[in-house]
Order: sequence, then structure tokens, then C-alpha cells
Amino acid sequence: MKDVIVIGAGKIGSTIAHLLAGSGDYSVTIVDQQREQLDRVDRHQAITPTVLDIGDKAALQALMAGKFAVLSAAPFHLTTKIAEAAAAAGIHYLDLTEDVESTRRVKEIAANAKTAFIPQCGLAPGFISIVAKDLADRFDTLDTVRMRVGALPQYPSNALNYNLTWSTDGVINEYIEPCEAIVEGYLTKVPALEELEEFALDGVTYEAFNTSGGLGTLCETFEGKVRTLNYRTIRYPGHATIMKALLNDLDLRHRRDVLKDILEKALPTTSQDVVVVFVTVTGHKDGRLTQDTYANKIYSEVVGGKLLSAIQITTAGSICAVLDMLADGTLPAKGFVRQEEILLDRFLANRFGRYYAMQPRMKAAG
Repeated sequence: MKDVIVIGAGKIGSTIAHLLAGSGDYSVTIVDQQREQLDRVDRHQAITPTVLDIGDKAALQALMAGKFAVLSAAPFHLTTKIAEAAAAAGIHYLDLTEDVESTRRVKEIAANAKTAFIPQCGLAPGFISIVAKDLADRFDTLDTVRMRVGALPQYPSNALNYNLTWSTDGVINEYIEPCEAIVEGYLTKVPALEELEEFALDGVTYEAFNTSGGLGTLCETFEGKVRTLNYRTIRYPGHATIMKALLNDLDLRHRRDVLKDILEKALPTTSQDVVVVFVTVTGHKDGRLTQDTYANKIYSEVVGGKLLSAIQITTAGSICAVLDMLADGTLPAKGFVRQEEILLDRFLANRFGRYYAMQPRMKAAG
């Protein structure tokens, strides 16, 4: 039994605790600054709810003492505080952040740490990087790597064609911050919500556009090896136009608190969602230009007697799988670990990673 800490008792954090406690191999201390959040967490003998101010550095380090790892499901702006405390306490660190600057700071902390620091362990960044690297490794030379991911309502019923399925702060951040990409062989930054495209999958039409953070560390990994590499978020058609009006025409990009309040009061949450993962890699094999594609749709389902949304299953399942692989020695126990260092077959063979493989529709071409 390994003792771990989960910071953040929202939908994803509580799901992580639910999965880990249900496995029988982890004792979970789940931490939040708000008692009412902790009161919503499932009661389980392996889960200990704890109220703690993350800004209290000494208290946070004291809580971490003697633990195996800390998993951050907290808002991205708390990432570096938690990583610094983990380094001081000498325990492993994992997070779900999509924030580029936070990840750079985690990498700096990991350089002098005695334990493993594994950021971006969710869906995107996270699983998407594992898939992209697996496809890319099948080629002799690479030309393009295109990654598309979306967490969408199965039954959209508003003008945005969207329901809140995960962190509102995270959604706003990825719609505003610059996006890394490789264009014509050069690492560069492109604006969020731009380069709109449409595509169809299983007869459903989607749009996709630039968003920040989804690539994780892939730009560094593939720089000099690929002509084009980009990541775009999938939504139903019309979403990007409305969001651009809110952020640019109404200038809510400079009033994030107002935009967050509007979205959380106007858009309902739903457990009837679908996660769409679509990765296409083009390059040369045996002298011929070839394309390989991975396409997958993951739906909500009952796990451990509890109905979980698709975004809960995929995000929490990813970080739990990475924790498992760290615990059993599959992953390095020291230093900065990139998601693309994780082998896809081992991830999907993991008890938590199987949530991706067990879905009714999955293809891996090539």
C-alpha cells in the first residue's frame, strides 16, 4: 500500500481518488482549500479528506512528509507551489497541467530533485503525446504530426455547442495563451483560436482550432525531425466564432474572472460526454510517403459502481496509469519524465490505461 496525496477535490481530483482507492494498492489523502468540495468526495476507508491552504508552504511540506507521491489536480496557477513542496519533501510529483510556463518551471525543479517529476499526465497533454510518439516511431522519416482532441457533450443544446466538462480555468487559459507548433521545420508560436479547420469522423462534423498546452513537450522532442507538428482542440462547428467574440470583441481575455463566472453560470455540466482523439502522422516508410492514423472515441461509463464522464475517465485514468508505472519501476524514479517516453502498449496494458482500450471504437492503423 503506497501513500499518495491528491491535491484538488474537483471532478477530476475526486475521480483520481476514487480510482486509486478502489484499486486496493493506494491510501489517498485528498486535499482541498474548501470543505464543501471535500464533502462531495466518495467515502472510502482508503481516502482521507484534508482541508489545507496550498499557499501554506510549511503545512503542505509537512503533509507530504513520508508519502510516495503527490498528484496535482489543482488549478494551473498552483502547479509550481506544489512542485516546489514535493521537491523539498523528497517525494514523486505528477500533474495534469496544460500550462506551458508552469511545466517549464517543473522541469527546472526536476533538474535538482531526487525523485521523479512527471507533468502533463492527462489526456492532452498526456495520452495524446504517447500516441503521437508511438505512431511517429513507425516511420523512417517524418513529415507531419497532427493531433486533435476534444471533450464534447454527446447532446449539445446551446449556441456554443458545449458543456463544462472539466476545469473552466483550464479552458480559458488554453483559449488565450500562445500555442507552440512546428511550422516548416521551425519551432514557433501561433495564436489560439486560429487556423480553424473542419473534418468529419463517423459521420459527425467537427471543427478544430489552435489551443495552448496540448503538445506538452513534443515540440522539443520533435524539433529538427518534422516539417509540421501542431495540436488543435475539437469542438462542434460554430464554437470558435462565439468564443472569439467573447474574448476579443468583448475583451474578456483581460477579465478572466468575469468570463469564468459567465461560463459557469450559463453552461451546465454533463456526464453524457464523448472524448474524441484523432492523431495523424505522415512520413516515409521504405521510401514511400505513408500516413498512419489513430482515432478513438471514449464515452462515459460506470467504473467501480459510479457513473463517470468520459473526461473524468480519460484524464484521471491517464495520471493513475502513470502513477502505477512509476510505482512498479516501469518509469524512471528520478528527474524529469516526458509523456512521450511512455510506451503506448504498456500504457494500454495498465489497469487504468485500459479505459482507453476498452471503448467500443478504437483504431490504430499501420
